[in-house]
Amino acid sequence: MHKKYTIILAAGFFLFSAIFVIDFYFFNDLYFSGIAAILLIVLGMSFFIMQDARYLPEIGVSLQDDAKGILVINHGNDAAIGIHVVIVPHNIEFDIVSLAADGRYEYPLPAMLNEAKAVATYQNSEGFKYSQTFRLSALGKSDDDLLKPALPLFKWK
Repeated sequence: MHKKYTIILAAGFFLFSAIFVIDFYFFNDLYFSGIAAILLIVLGMSFFIMQDARYLPEIGVSLQDDAKGILVINHGNDAAIGIHVVIVPHNIEFDIVSLAADGRYEYPLPAMLNEAKAVATYQNSEGFKYSQTFRLSALGKSDDDLLKPALPLFKWK
């Protein structure tokens, strides 16, 4: 954990200790101390979750609107390095050296692409490797819908 997060948690712990002493000796209850403890625990948990999601690139592969090109977008918060994209039934492969966070890359196709599957393998700046598979379709059935729920409870469209 970074030094500034440790300092914030230590200051929160000392503030909690002062609230506990005042609350216990002067007011004879622990309700306000309990609220302060819960807030301190939530703050610590959020710092630990931020550390897990710090170096996480997220590549998205989709077709352009005219189906004459492939669009590769890095939606994550870290640079993706050594991206290798394979378009499965059409025997198309290409490499991207690096794609920064929120970066875009367009690969032109020689002809329109109706339906395909794209497999993207890449790694983050620390060397962890990732692989994802995407369905590509010119007719609208693709994985690039941002409003699609992660765990759909009801029929999706």
